[in-house]
Amino acid sequence: MSTHAKRERLLLADLLETAGPQAPTLCEGWTTRDLAAHVVVRERRPDAAGGMLVKQLAGRLERVMAEFSAKPYEELIQLIRTGPPRFSPLSLKQIDELSNIVEFYVHTEDVRRARPDWTPRALDSVFQDALWSRLERSARLMGRGTPTGLVLRRPNGQTAVARRGTPVVTVTGEPSELVLFAYGRQSAAKVELAGDEDAIAKLRETKQLGI
Repeated sequence: MSTHAKRERLLLADLLETAGPQAPTLCEGWTTRDLAAHVVVRERRPDAAGGMLVKQLAGRLERVMAEFSAKPYEELIQLIRTGPPRFSPLSLKQIDELSNIVEFYVHTEDVRRARPDWTPRALDSVFQDALWSRLERSARLMGRGTPTGLVLRRPNGQTAVARRGTPVVTVTGEPSELVLFAYGRQSAAKVELAGDEDAIAKLRETKQLGI
């Protein structure tokens, strides 16, 4: 049976292929070619992918990203479709699901929601629960740099504290939308914000959400 991560991987590949290499994305400054190169480097070049988190490795990451960006776009799409090499831990279904369900969902929406005519997808409850499970575990990491306290709330009342502090802003929405908000896609996420007006304004504009 296909996993959520595999489904989102294939959908992302299809969207990137249809959009072409120069389409915009929600990742500031990145075209679809840049996004495709990022996905491939993350899976196939762990020696460089560490630069996404470690500042000292950023130069190596930039060089490797440039190398992959220069490859034919169709090759990048195929590498995304086929996934990581067999010797990679990410090739194991359980690890792929754990590591990639949010990664591919967010990047799929990065492509979809950069279009002016996009509409929200209807996502089943099992997928929503899976996204919520990942968000609960990562909420504090995602919200550690925000300028306000931050609580994420599902319509059913479940909450995750992303950052303790005052004033507090409560963001309510489906897990899929909360994931996008927590990963720095505030302007594209279909959520409701409640709290101090100045705090809400700061949270909407902050660049400190996400990794």
